[in-house]
Parts: sequence; structure tokens; C-alpha cells
Amino acid sequence: MYHNNSIRILTGNSHPELAQAVAERLNVPLVPCTVKKFSNGEINVKISESVRDEDVFILQSGCGDANDNLMELLILISACKTASARRITAVIPSFPYARMDKKDQSRAPITAKLVANMLVVAGCDHVITMDLHASQIQGFFDIPVDNLWSEPLMLTYIKRRIAGWKNSIIVSPDAGGAKRVTAIADKLNVEFALIHRKRDTKHHNEPERMELLVGDVKDKARRSFQLHASFNLPLQVAILVDDMIDTGQTLAMAAKALQEKGAKAIHVLISHGLLSEASLALVEQLPIAELVVTNTIPQTNNRALCSKLMTIDVSPTIAESIRRTHNGESISLLFNERQETGSFSVI
Repeated sequence: MYHNNSIRILTGNSHPELAQAVAERLNVPLVPCTVKKFSNGEINVKISESVRDEDVFILQSGCGDANDNLMELLILISACKTASARRITAVIPSFPYARMDKKDQSRAPITAKLVANMLVVAGCDHVITMDLHASQIQGFFDIPVDNLWSEPLMLTYIKRRIAGWKNSIIVSPDAGGAKRVTAIADKLNVEFALIHRKRDTKHHNEPERMELLVGDVKDKARRSFQLHASFNLPLQVAILVDDMIDTGQTLAMAAKALQEKGAKAIHVLISHGLLSEASLALVEQLPIAELVVTNTIPQTNNRALCSKLMTIDVSPTIAESIRRTHNGESISLLFNERQETGSFSVI
């Protein structure tokens, strides 16, 4: 029997495995609800238990059919609002339309702002998300937004699973990720590099190519090799870090550029793996040792299609953020602790 204002977790059809993992870590059952479509495509939601005066968390990721999953989330929020929930928090591990965060050309929509307005109008009181493509999206909301980081999990993975990381270089495939890679490089006390996309303006038919703008991966750690030779550490380790992978074309060009510059081992760490079957086939052929993504997006089927794909579980981070939100505790303190202790699991 639940008392009023207890944690209640609901989920749609986007990522039930992650929702179940979060619920198990919090030791609370998922609220049984049915989310299905009518024959004309309209979404029907039925919540089978009372959520009156409860602290409701709805976990729904922007993956798969992003439009259907977003609509499911909005309807679930509205249903809980009309059912007199005390507070409704949308837990969105991968925020939909996050790449449309600015007007970069004439008549371009700022769809991330539209999504923010829709969530608020539906009745959402709070949003928890992870690794937003652009931090300014938080400013699109008039309600509190907690942007969780996968950075502590990546730091721990690098230290525990990548041999020779002390002699590595952290690389961003574009200018937008410069802040991310410099933060990781500083915490690991290693160098960083930035790759710049360049198109030949004189020959418009020439394909895009990538150039190393800052940093050097060739003969990395030559000086420290004498000190660590007895440990047989590999030299020239490049760790490519980004927030999102979709088609894999950027990753392919970046991996090729690093290989040409002398990198002998390339590891790729990505927050959100928006991977199709075609992009997985491309990844399998790339000169990389592994592609590490989080499970903000389901990867169960993808792992069978790509032997280089590894998945880091973010359910402990999401579960702890839910617990702290419910109890009115600091979320930032969660990351200060994790950066010191560093816990993760590979699934």
C-alpha cells in the first residue's frame, strides 16, 4: 500500500528495459499502464493505478519513432495531470529534436523550443534529461531542468577498460564538442585534439574531409615511453568523444583522419547511440577498436549486429537522480561524488 507522495514510475513504449532497471534500483514497481494505438494511428493511454497526490516520474526516451514516443509522453503527462498527481517529472534520457536548437538558416524551425513548450502545456513540472546536445535548451523551459552527465561514467570506463589511457589523446569530431573533450582531458591529465570539417570551396564536387585543427596524435607519448616500456602500453591511443551518433558518417571521417595522422588504436565513446542497421554495418568496417555508447537508447538488437558495440548502463545515475529529486536533495552533489568514486557497469 502506497502512502501519498511516494515515487511512482511510469513508462511508454520507447525504452521499457531502462525503466524497469531504474524501478528495480529504487525498489518500486512500475505503475501498470497500457499505451497502444487505435487503427487510425491515434495513441490511447490507460493508467491502471491511482496516482493522486503522488510524485510521478514518466520515463520516455526520444528514440525509435521519436514522434510517436514524444506523443506518448505528452499524453501520459496529461493523463497524470488530470488524475491529480502532485508533481510530474518527465525523465527523458535522450531529448528528442535536440539538434534543432537554433535558427541556423532562414525559415529554420527551433523545434527543441517547441518540444519544451509542449511538455509544459501538457502539465510537466520538472524535466530530467541526459547529455543535452546544446546546454541552452535548458533555457527553453520555464520549469526546472536537470541535465545529467555521462562524463563520470566515461571517465571510469576509460580508466578501467582502455589500456594505455595515460598516454592517450581525447578528440572531438567537431568544434561543438570542444568543451566536452577539454573537460575530460583535464580530468585525465592528457592532451586533447579538435577535428575540423573542411570542404574545398574551389571544387564543389569534392567530398568533405577532416583536418586535425588542434593537437597531434602522431608519436604520442614518445617521451614517456622510456618510463612505461616495461608495462607494454600501446602508444598513440586516440579516444574520440561525442554526444550523439546517427548515420556514422562523421565518425567514419574522423576515424580516417586520426588513422592518417598516426593513431594506432582508436576508441569511440558516444552518449546517445541513434544507430540504424546501415550505420552499424559502417561502424563494423571502421578502423576502431570499439564503439561505446550508453543505454539512453535501446541497444539490445544492435549489439548482435556489431561486434565493436559496447553499452554502459546509465540506470544507476537516473535512479539516484530520481531519488534525490523526490527527497529534495542536490543533483550536482551526485556528480561530484561519482567523479570521485566512479561506478559503472557494461551490459
